[in-house]
Amino acid sequence: MIRENSRRLTASIILGALLAGPGTLVAQTSPPGAGKQTVPPVAAKKATSHTKPIASAPLELEPKALEILKATGARLAAAHTLSFTAVETFESLSRQGVPLVLANKYEVTLQRPDKLRVIIAGDGPTSEFYDDGKLAMAFAPAENLVAVADAPPTIDATLEAIYHRAAIYFPFTDLIVSNPYGDLAPGLRHAYYVGQSVAFGGTTTDIVAYAGDGVFVQVAVGTEDRLPRVVHAIYLNDPDRLRHNLFLSDWQIDAPVSAEAFTSAKAAGAKKIEFAHPHPQPPPGAEPPAKSRPTASGAAPQSK
Repeated sequence: MIRENSRRLTASIILGALLAGPGTLVAQTSPPGAGKQTVPPVAAKKATSHTKPIASAPLELEPKALEILKATGARLAAAHTLSFTAVETFESLSRQGVPLVLANKYEVTLQRPDKLRVIIAGDGPTSEFYDDGKLAMAFAPAENLVAVADAPPTIDATLEAIYHRAAIYFPFTDLIVSNPYGDLAPGLRHAYYVGQSVAFGGTTTDIVAYAGDGVFVQVAVGTEDRLPRVVHAIYLNDPDRLRHNLFLSDWQIDAPVSAEAFTSAKAAGAKKIEFAHPHPQPPPGAEPPAKSRPTASGAAPQSK
């Protein structure tokens, strides 16, 4: 349920120009003049050895795999309220050229058709997002800054708007849209059933692998409840084949949710700024801006 486009390559959300959060944990690069690193002999031998490429399996859409994906999409789409915890881990190349693993934790509550709350903590400052059906707020508690805008009439429309307007993207977006399987199906090129596992919280899960739109995904969903527990993704156009993982737990389906859950007095009282894209496109014909000196994170400083 993860599709290939530019937002899929961003594993943590960026709250417009106001956050210096998980998005600043970018790949490190070697400083100028750094010495050449030594490759261990065994690794060097493996790197130079000639191996026979593995033949790709023919593309197919197994009915059993599609049945599981459809059932999961239907279960999520039918829920009036949803809450769950999502722990995201993703790889980013270090200065040695091997992956670092970064992580974020999301506490998610939604009420269809138009209410959403996401509390984010992890490898960076905590951030919060609220949509009460009238206003959408992206809040950075450490800076006491909040971006506020009128909310579109549905969660799907809000997710689309904040992505285009401020590059805000959640790694579980494909699970909370109104029609998860309907969004996934047009791009599917390959899907097959892998087997069962009891490795995830003692719940028996069915594992399905699928590919399409430039991404390969392995998902484990509850055999009985059809709720996703783990999603692994690799983007096929990424030459480093870095891994993106999502671990889902604490599912609550159609539990009562207070209206106060989708707003925050503290956020509403913070200093207001505009939603803004972290990398805005200049207008046609405009002169390119002077290059800013990067910050320690590797990102150019943003105007607040």
